[in-house]
Amino acid sequence: MNTNLINRYPFIAIVLLTLAIFSSVDTAFGAETDDPLLAKVMIDEFENSLSTDSTTSWGAQGWLGYDLNKLWIKTEGEYSGGEVVDAEIQALYSRAIAPYWDLQMGLRRDLKPSPSRDWAVLGIQGLAPYFFEIDAALYVGKEGRTAMSFSSEYELLITQKLILTPEIEMNFYGQNDPEVGIGSGLSDFGAGLRLRYEIVREFAPYIGVNWSKKFGNTADYARDEGEEDSETQFVVGLRAWF
Repeated sequence: MNTNLINRYPFIAIVLLTLAIFSSVDTAFGAETDDPLLAKVMIDEFENSLSTDSTTSWGAQGWLGYDLNKLWIKTEGEYSGGEVVDAEIQALYSRAIAPYWDLQMGLRRDLKPSPSRDWAVLGIQGLAPYFFEIDAALYVGKEGRTAMSFSSEYELLITQKLILTPEIEMNFYGQNDPEVGIGSGLSDFGAGLRLRYEIVREFAPYIGVNWSKKFGNTADYARDEGEEDSETQFVVGLRAWF
């Protein structure tokens, strides 16, 4: 195995390796019961910005389990300037509570920026009317920290293989955390638009554009560090699942 790849993208490598092992369970037991143990890995975003700092970002998730009960693993982050600058991973128990909707609970660790932060998670994930994909969660951490996240995306089929995907994401925090550059209230908001071409359903390169903006004290902390409080990035990337 290419160790340089693991060093450069450690979290996504661990998740993919783990869930690749999980996925072998499907072929072993899938045909032997009405409720087989199954697994799926989804690399929603693995992309590089077309800017001078060449930021690489990822967002992936996967599950292992049965029809109603599953183990979910989610990870996302950014790599820039020769190091991981932002990374989180979640391990969640997921229970189907309605058609297309799962209630999820578990743990999240923010590995970067330092110092790391740990959270208890209670969330919901599913498909809303008109096929909007929703992922929302509440977080409770040490020393009275609280947070909330919300993301949504929609898939617009231009043709059977060419698909346009708008998405939004926002994060809220209950209190200031200057050590990691987070302010209370609405911390950041992002919107993206990606156009992918499905060579096969499981493999689709894409191009896109991301816009993000920090608000309140989070924006003040960023400016104090010499960073911009908003940015627009053009990206190329890959979406895959198996």
